[in-house]
Amino acid sequence: MQVFSAENLLFLWQGLLLTLKIAIFTCVVSIIFGTVLAILRNYGGKIGSKLAGAYIEIFRNTPLLLWMLTAVFVLPSFFGRADPALWGSIGFSLYTSSVMAEIVRGGLNAVPKGQFEAAYSQGFGKFFTLRFIILPQAFRNIVPSLLSQIITTFKDTSFLAGLQIAELTYQSKILLAQLKSFEEILAMLSLIALWYFVICFSLSILVRYYDKKTRYAF
Repeated sequence: MQVFSAENLLFLWQGLLLTLKIAIFTCVVSIIFGTVLAILRNYGGKIGSKLAGAYIEIFRNTPLLLWMLTAVFVLPSFFGRADPALWGSIGFSLYTSSVMAEIVRGGLNAVPKGQFEAAYSQGFGKFFTLRFIILPQAFRNIVPSLLSQIITTFKDTSFLAGLQIAELTYQSKILLAQLKSFEEILAMLSLIALWYFVICFSLSILVRYYDKKTRYAF
């Protein structure tokens, strides 16, 4: 078989599209939920702080693949059957949210406490202070870290191959099983590595550019 035939490339392209969809879904959900967790852990009072802290510590200290497996095999029993890619993405998001929460919390902790006092003196409540004053500053400080985590999230989609979800790594695994010669296998692996590298390297350039821009801005 021809390694780089149109049929094979289309097959891999479909896997790459699913990979990108899962990565984008996971990043959006985990940034939103991670922000909520970070706020609860810092400003949620005794109960909210402990609950958010417990969630973060449990997920950060257990394997990602475990939560993907849990989502795919347990959640359908409660919520009905759906595309395994969706359940896998949910498990992925639950785990990644704990990582994002710590990144956001670092940004929140970097904002001077005097910002709260200044906002309160102007009549802002706690919600509006966080929404319009604290969070914008926190996110400006953590954009490089967030982008770095997004790169990691994109690479970690490959764990879904272990659940037979048709993302890029799993699609390549199917094609590799059909190849016979060492040269064909090496060519296929090189192609997949190149696709991952191009996307991740492009994002890393963006991280470095933003970091350099903000460093000179201040």
